Amino acid sequence: MTYMKPLSIQPIPYQGSKRSLAPRICQLIPKGIETLYEPFAGSAAITIFAATNNLAENFVIGDSFAVLMDLWEMIIEHPTELSEQYSEIWHKQLETPHHFNEVRAAYNENADPVQLLYLVARCVKNAVRFNKHGHFTQSADKRRTGMKPDKVTRTVHAVSKLLKGRVQLYKGDFKTCIHDATPSDFVYMDPPYQGTSYGPDKRYAAQLERNTLIEALHGLDARSVPYVLSYDGRTGDKTYGDPLPDSVKAHMLEICAGRSSQATLNGSDAVTVESLYVSHGLELFDMDIPVQQEQKRLFA
Repeated sequence: MTYMKPLSIQPIPYQGSKRSLAPRICQLIPKGIETLYEPFAGSAAITIFAATNNLAENFVIGDSFAVLMDLWEMIIEHPTELSEQYSEIWHKQLETPHHFNEVRAAYNENADPVQLLYLVARCVKNAVRFNKHGHFTQSADKRRTGMKPDKVTRTVHAVSKLLKGRVQLYKGDFKTCIHDATPSDFVYMDPPYQGTSYGPDKRYAAQLERNTLIEALHGLDARSVPYVLSYDGRTGDKTYGDPLPDSVKAHMLEICAGRSSQATLNGSDAVTVESLYVSHGLELFDMDIPVQQEQKRLFA
């Protein structure tokens, strides 16, 4: 299947976004979907690509990271206000070398969504980091000034035009977010990975217990709700997390995500291969993959 419209708008540019993988992942979305759920929204790359290509009638964007959902509400409902506030924050960095740290401290105190967007856009390699208290800890990227205000204005207005009136926003637990999903809908999940959720180098504001995820997948299987799950994988010789158990009724694909952003930071050429779990019943043949085993590979 070939899509005429690539993903050209991305208002939240962070490391780990599925923007580059969206065209391949969205090949798995069946025709005639009523609502596409993205309960670990992040930058909502799958939603934006699917909406651009009219792959679903309606959309649900959810996340337990409350400030992120406040940001999404501003993007969709108040793009002009967002772009004006962002421009003010961005231009102040040209006046003082300590501006990023000041914004980071203010955000950690007040949880302002526009400040969060600036921090994500300006931090090192867009590689978001939080401490155990949920405070933003990443430093500024000294080689660049972050996404410029004119680009923010263009992207947020484009996304607002694309999604307004077609999307429901949900702030909270992913299981509640997808509770009403039916066999006529589709769920895409990109939760915190085991390999990047624990230890000193946390990349997410909140973590997810593996058993909680497995229980939710069992629920979707029981209700015959089609889903795709991006979860763990490997970079070079390093593997993140264990495969999900056979009780989860899904095929496991491996999808090449290209050179690892984290490896780039470390001066390595390691390639990231992500695990993609596809619920039984979804059509795989349109992807031109030889369907021979439960574990299949989808390389670029």
